[in-house]
Amino acid sequence: MSIIFLIVTVCAIPLIILYILKMGKVKEAEKRNQEAERHEASERIMRPERKLHEAEKKRWEDEYWERQEKRGLAMKKALIVSAVVIISILAIGILKDQIIKSVITIAATEVTGAPVHIDGFSLGVFNQSVRISGFKMYNPKGFPRGTLVYLSKINVTYDLRALLKKKLHLPSAEIELKEMGLIKNAQGQLNVNELKVMKRGEQKEAGPSKQMPMQIGILKLGIGKIVSKDYSSGKEPLVYVYDVNIHKTYKNITSIQELAALIMIEPMKAAGIQGAQIYGVAMAAGMAVLPVGIAATFAGKDSAQQEFTSSLENAYDASLAVLKRKGRVTENRPAGIITGGVDSANVKIQIKKKAVDKIEIIVSARKYLFPQPKIAGGVLYEIAEKLK
Repeated sequence: MSIIFLIVTVCAIPLIILYILKMGKVKEAEKRNQEAERHEASERIMRPERKLHEAEKKRWEDEYWERQEKRGLAMKKALIVSAVVIISILAIGILKDQIIKSVITIAATEVTGAPVHIDGFSLGVFNQSVRISGFKMYNPKGFPRGTLVYLSKINVTYDLRALLKKKLHLPSAEIELKEMGLIKNAQGQLNVNELKVMKRGEQKEAGPSKQMPMQIGILKLGIGKIVSKDYSSGKEPLVYVYDVNIHKTYKNITSIQELAALIMIEPMKAAGIQGAQIYGVAMAAGMAVLPVGIAATFAGKDSAQQEFTSSLENAYDASLAVLKRKGRVTENRPAGIITGGVDSANVKIQIKKKAVDKIEIIVSARKYLFPQPKIAGGVLYEIAEKLK
């Protein structure tokens, strides 16, 4: 019995141990389950608050990104508007000068009755100024092609408040007349007499003017030279050049006719040119227009000279061709001297080499021992045209 009990006991002990271990695992599993149930219960209690917090957080995030998107759109719109404004200002700044230049060109052509061209135009709004460069008025119909008036510079200041009241007030104006071309055609008509602005001046008494009231406070006028061409005496024109080179100041100019008359008349007065109807227009405006001549300006001077970029041979041939068209010619090519007659005056042309491709041409003219600078200048002008 003892042996059997021992065997049973030995066999039972591992079973008991296995049972105890199993029961321990079961209790541990139960404990874990209880903890899981407590955690789940806790989660059940906390879940509504978490959901509320997450919903609030999401709503805040959505609102934040919506605000950012609106700000981005607003910034884009502001940038687009700014770009459009800047581009518009730049475009207006660039185009305004071109537009006003075109308007002035058309208006000047209408007022004068002759084609007008302007090289450059600039309008200053803040400093209330206008700058014009390269103003050219060409000959009217019935005359050879060429420039009647070349104003190299026009600078004026204007009164904006007066302009808004439809009054043209220019406190100051500066005009540089570089060259004036007087032409008498085959019928004996002078180009300045055919300008519409001068004819309007003659017709001033026909009725009241509809032009905008105008006043120039101070006008500074610089006069360069006059090139006179007379086609009435034959096929080849008589060409005279008057180097006036004076500056004068005027006050209180009150009409466009008076301004145009000053620009036209002052060079002609200084050169002593008579017989132009423009003098009558100026006298009607109360201007002193009696030609005074240029004897004092050219006293003792019978020559005109200029440097050219040309070879000695080309310059000599051009000078010879010009003088041959005028009449008799005597030449001395080795010495670079040509003599001849132009309009009853004795003319001498001397060509000198100054440097490589640089020459100087000196033209002198005398009639009955008296200096004739206008004839000398005219011959030199024709030579210069031929060398262009």
